Amino acid sequence: MKTSKKNVVRKKRGRPATGQDPVTSIRLSVELRTAIDAWAADQSDSPVRTEAIRRLVEIGLASATAARPKSESQRQRARDMADKAIDKIADSTASSEEQADRKRQLVKGPAEFQKVRRDRNRK
Repeated sequence: MKTSKKNVVRKKRGRPATGQDPVTSIRLSVELRTAIDAWAADQSDSPVRTEAIRRLVEIGLASATAARPKSESQRQRARDMADKAIDKIADSTASSEEQADRKRQLVKGPAEFQKVRRDRNRK
């Protein structure tokens, strides 16, 4: 007769694992740590520094994604302001065609960077 094998779970040595998420360590300046600690002290539950950093990162990421795109009227107003500023510093000795070409280059940016810009739709 065969003997039955028992599944015995043996205890692992050492401290038990606390979390399943990977650990990320960062180096903070004294000023930044002081600012984080001051922010944590102002909170109602006074979180420890790691929890305060986690909350601040979540707040920052939430506000970055919640930024709404500029409306067409705001874009047009910005273009008009840029046009006026460029006209003030434009070279008056250049021909009107050359001035228009220079203005276009200033507004659009160098050709190498046009595809990299995040604020413009890719065509």
